[in-house]
Amino acid sequence: MTSPSQPAVGGESFAASRLTRGNLFFPTRIVVTPLHVSRVKPHLFRSTEESIAIAQVASVGIETGIIWAEIRIDSTGGADPITSHGHRKHHAVRIRELIEGYQAGRVAGK
Repeated sequence: MTSPSQPAVGGESFAASRLTRGNLFFPTRIVVTPLHVSRVKPHLFRSTEESIAIAQVASVGIETGIIWAEIRIDSTGGADPITSHGHRKHHAVRIRELIEGYQAGRVAGK
């Protein structure tokens, strides 16, 4: 079993918990790199991916529950936002820190 937060090429990857709706067999991942933020949803024989360039991210919203958080990433271009549920609260905060750090031209420290 892989760690929910693991390094991606040039960035970090955060997997949703398998204990949340829609993530049992194929958990959604949010991948944040210096160039873009992506939501990757694997399926049995394929995967779907949504991506927003870091420079085009308008806002990052986090809605927390008792255990899990939902993250919403809006773009400046008016495209549909990237949303993902079932992430640990500290992972959602780390996603926001990474995006803001890349936008400011620095990488947020761990």
